[in-house]
Amino acid sequence: MKTLRRKQPDFGQFLKVVTRTGTPAYLPFYEHLASSGFIAARTETAFNKMSVQDEAYWQIYVDFWLDMGYDCIPMEIPFDCPMPSHEEAMSEGSEGRVVINSMKEFDAYPWPSVATPIDFKHFETVTRLLPDGVKIVGGVCGGPYEWVSQMIGTVGLSYALADEPELVEAMFARIGEMHHSAVRQLATMDGIGALRQGDDLGFKTATFLAPKYLRQWVFPIYRNLAQEAHANGKPFILHSCGNLNSVYEDIIDCGVDAKHSFEDTILPVAEFKKQYGDRLTPMGGLDVDVICRSNEDDLRAYARKNIEACFATDGYWALGTGNSLTDYMPVDNYITILEEGLAATR
Repeated sequence: MKTLRRKQPDFGQFLKVVTRTGTPAYLPFYEHLASSGFIAARTETAFNKMSVQDEAYWQIYVDFWLDMGYDCIPMEIPFDCPMPSHEEAMSEGSEGRVVINSMKEFDAYPWPSVATPIDFKHFETVTRLLPDGVKIVGGVCGGPYEWVSQMIGTVGLSYALADEPELVEAMFARIGEMHHSAVRQLATMDGIGALRQGDDLGFKTATFLAPKYLRQWVFPIYRNLAQEAHANGKPFILHSCGNLNSVYEDIIDCGVDAKHSFEDTILPVAEFKKQYGDRLTPMGGLDVDVICRSNEDDLRAYARKNIEACFATDGYWALGTGNSLTDYMPVDNYITILEEGLAATR
């Protein structure tokens, strides 16, 4: 396995990029997440068959990122909300894991304690494994829209907006309270250098919920999370897929410092930087499909083109994919991208 580990990681360089303050000494890397299959392939281990409770799990996880030249460890833990697994789901798609269909079921659901909505011990475990100069970029697995739309279903949410709006209000209030509690506690941990939230709000042409509903229920939660991060001197990063052109100004107004997830067919990261880069740092953005399908020469040229457009101008960009590291992504192709990043200068 070819290692790209930096001799002296420096999370401070990552912070300069996210907060757009100071000139970074080099181009930092960032990903929202990596699939267990990709990690297994890269580390040549059985990581994809391991549990978070396995003794070696988190050591492999940390070494995976460090050996690719990262200064940060992206990490998220889900709420302790009982839901059917994908294997147990009665159907496929958006309604497969529905657990709440009415206010009666909302009241009867075994919600976790707001004080301890996630298992914080995993963040403590990873903190103990970090070398000097490395920090966690941490948060809750699944955003407010994602949790609500899974728990009552996309179809169920659509009907509830018209037939039972009090259920929608209650769902976002409870989920938002849990997010706020989790981030408030995570923001105080020394091992966490930045907060992040993943919440896929859209698809190729629009947002799933109309912008007016996002402004009513989702963005106030983002604002609270960003405020908790900032109150502890840490930035807040949002990962969200889809066409968010109608709500980028709202996201900026929430106090979000950086945005991750881009797709060339929606809005290439270089174009996003031109429009919003002075107020919202773009993170990653190299199209997953291009990375998967390109030969080495074309891939290096593609990486250099984006580095020139996004980093060489002012230094406020982190190299990475537009979405995540997937099972089907060739490991060597991604390493090629990172090699171009290591060679980048301003």
